[in-house]
Order: sequence, then structure tokens, then C-alpha cells
Amino acid sequence: MRVASPVDSPVEAAGPGAAGGVLPAAHARNPIHPFDLDPVRAIRINRSAVERRVGSLPGRRTVKKAWQAAWLLRAITLMDLTTLSGDDTPGNVRRLCAKARNPVRQDLLEALGAAELGITTGAVCVYHGLVATAVKALEGSGVPVAAVSTGFPAGLSPMKERLAEIHASIADGAKEIDIVITRGLVLRGDWEALYDEVRAFREACGEAHMKVILGTGELATLTNIARASLVSMQAGADFIKTSTGKEPTNATLPVGLVMARMVRAHLEATGFKVGFKPAGGIRAAKSSLEWMFLMKEELGDEWLKPDLFRFGASGLLTDIERQLEHFATGRYAAAYRQPSP
Repeated sequence: MRVASPVDSPVEAAGPGAAGGVLPAAHARNPIHPFDLDPVRAIRINRSAVERRVGSLPGRRTVKKAWQAAWLLRAITLMDLTTLSGDDTPGNVRRLCAKARNPVRQDLLEALGAAELGITTGAVCVYHGLVATAVKALEGSGVPVAAVSTGFPAGLSPMKERLAEIHASIADGAKEIDIVITRGLVLRGDWEALYDEVRAFREACGEAHMKVILGTGELATLTNIARASLVSMQAGADFIKTSTGKEPTNATLPVGLVMARMVRAHLEATGFKVGFKPAGGIRAAKSSLEWMFLMKEELGDEWLKPDLFRFGASGLLTDIERQLEHFATGRYAAAYRQPSP
């Protein structure tokens, strides 16, 4: 049995060459742009229209059988396999990294005809204190380490400390930095201060790619989310990311649609592509497919590759493995049968 691999189910580019390293993008990196308040103030979002658009998605898009297996294999390569718990230990992180290197059981890959694809996750995401452990555990795999930084998850540490966290994580080997913004700047409409903050983080990141976490569940309105997205991209974001995973509401499709439209608007205005990362609460394989359908429809096939799209996930991989086993054997296995990340 072999999964399909045409453009509509893009599994052929999976593996370290596609998922690892410092985002080996085929596009120019988004630079720091001058602050421009006019397009930010001009943004207005119609919530009911957004909800109608995403509500129609499941009925219009579906993949079955071999196509679904191919899309789910691709979803694994788009995953930032994450552990951000208070009880994280070096042992937990080493186990997570082993799973990132080999996210699907070998017998399943062989049954799917995908054993030669070299599938890995897109990255491993950890707290700063465990970056060095993760870097060592992933040595030679091509899977980069992402560090959450800048006072994660609240983003309220003094600016000097937040910048120091970025420098320390990069010194320990992190290739990607997930920073958090000060949400209060958005809530009071201080867009220039938000731009200055994100720009300072981008300058501190240097060659490391920067994902800007907006904390969308705490930004009150879709218009605020859209404006914060645009300002972050003006300030040099490589990715915009929905959530820390610690907010009461995390990644939702309406928020994803708004942020994807802002990515498209930035591309049309500047010619530069920015990635998108939904994070928090994405645990079902079906949900991962809905996010991928949204990216394909709104931004195109390029946003089905790890240099422009990532999932922030911890429990998602287990359900994807269960779905792949069902495709290969016709039976669902209990979750405990899948090797835990």
C-alpha cells in the first residue's frame, strides 16, 4: 500500500530537507519595514462574514483514503512538537526529540509505502532552560530547536530581560525564537510601541527566525488581531502565531482566517512572504486537515510547507498516528499503543 503524493496531497517533500535547519526557504526573508500606521488604522473586520467563511470550509473540502493519509503525513512535517509544562525535565525533552526524529512507527511507514521519505517534525519547541538538551538530542537530524522567549507566556518581564532571553537561547543553539508581545499595547492601540517592541526582538534574533505570538485569545476583537498581525509583519516577523497555548481561547479558524488574510495583504503590499503558526488546542487529526485546507485556499500550496506553516502541538501527533494505523490496517488502535512524545 502506498499513499498518494500529487500536488493536492504534498507528501513528497517531507523529511529533514524540508523540515529541518534554519528554515531553508525558497523565498526572501521578510525584512524590517518602516512603520506605516495608515493601513493599520484602515483595517476593519466583519466577524459574521469571517464566521460564515470558515463555517463553509468542512463542507467544501475533504480528503479520503490514500489522499487523507498523504495529507496527515504532511501535517507531521509541519508540526512544532512542543512541551511547555512546569514539570519538564531533560529526560522528557530527550524523549520528545526522539519522537521528533521518528514521529511515526516504522511498521506503519512501511505499510504506507512511506518508509523512504525520512519524515520528521518541523521543529521541537521548549523553554529556554532546555534548549541545550534539545539541541544535543537532535544533533544530526536536521530538526531545529525553537525556544519560547521574552517572558513567555505573559510577556511582561522587563525589556532588558526579554532581550537577554533571546540572546541566551540563540547562544544555546536555538534556530527559531517564539516571542510574545505585550498584549496591553494592542488593547490600548499603541501601535508604534508594538512595532518598536517587535522590531527590537527581531534585531536581537539576528539569523534566528522569529515567530511572533499575538495571544489572540486576549486581544478582544478580530480587528485588533488583524492590526497586531500587520504591525508585527512590518517589524520583521518571520511568522505570526496565534497563541501561547496558555490562554483560555487559543487557535480558532476565524482567527486563522483573519491572520492568513493579513499575511496575504502584507505579501501584496511588500512582496515578502510571512509564515503562519496556529498553536493551542489543536489535538485532532481532523482539525489539522481543516487548518491545511484553510492555508491552501487562502494562501496556496507554498503555505503547506514548513518554511511558511507550522502547527504548535503536543497531543496532535498521537491522533494522527491512530488515523494512519486505521488507514493501514482497518483498525483503530488505543492511544496508549502509540509511542508517546
